[in-house]
Amino acid sequence: MKRQLLSLTALLGLAGALSLGGGGAASAADAQWTETGATQVDSLGSGQGLASRADGTLLYRGLTSIPLDLRIAGWNHIGDPDIANGYVFDAYQGPDTATSKMFAVTTPAGQRYQYVHQLDSGEKLNNSFATVSPDGQWLVSGEWGDQSRLQVFPAPLLNASTPATGGTLAQAGQITLDRTVRDIQGCDFVTATRLLCASDDDSGTLFPEIRPLLQVDLARAVDGRTVTGRVTSLFALPQRSTCTGTAYEAEGVDYDTNTGVLRAQVVQPGICALATTVYSYQQVTG
Repeated sequence: MKRQLLSLTALLGLAGALSLGGGGAASAADAQWTETGATQVDSLGSGQGLASRADGTLLYRGLTSIPLDLRIAGWNHIGDPDIANGYVFDAYQGPDTATSKMFAVTTPAGQRYQYVHQLDSGEKLNNSFATVSPDGQWLVSGEWGDQSRLQVFPAPLLNASTPATGGTLAQAGQITLDRTVRDIQGCDFVTATRLLCASDDDSGTLFPEIRPLLQVDLARAVDGRTVTGRVTSLFALPQRSTCTGTAYEAEGVDYDTNTGVLRAQVVQPGICALATTVYSYQQVTG
């Protein structure tokens, strides 16, 4: 996930100056998905990602979500999380000199285990998100910048091939994309063969939409071997704020399989960067 445009100190400095305002009216953004609502959350604690729990409540991640012991150990960025079978999966990355990335898994009982992946040749240090396949066996993540793949790992704890109390984590394969994507901030599975991903690409060169929500259709379910993925841009994520400017930032995405609600986060520009808007969508048929 992209390094924060504003540091923790800078965001805290803005806190006293910010008065949150509402966004514009919701409108249909795509033939398949319609926007059903928008709420605002605190960027410091909630602006990096979100995941839905089985009871329908939401887990958020932000700068202040990083436990002190992990921050001291050098894990200074947390990505878009996921929840599978009650286990919380967090994606961590370190400084620009890092040679590894880390996934932290918290059990339903609250025990946290760390799984460290040493970077493979040519692999970027970014650890933008974590999403677990519907069968609970595979963890998908991604890097920053222009990419033609998503990474696949055995899901820590849930996949019997991984150590039971933390340890090393090797890459199991990848999702090879049929076209280049840029600055993917979060992905979530909708079905075993479909992911939805939030891109922070504001160039309009790879896709017509600015900060598009992308759909990735897999040739087959993830199984630890390389699989191809067909990328389609569905619609541009909204950019609405009472503050002026264009420095929005697309962040996490979550699909709640129990309710069919899709949520995507966009950090607002300027002093409104302390507010992250969570847009909700429902799929329409017919």
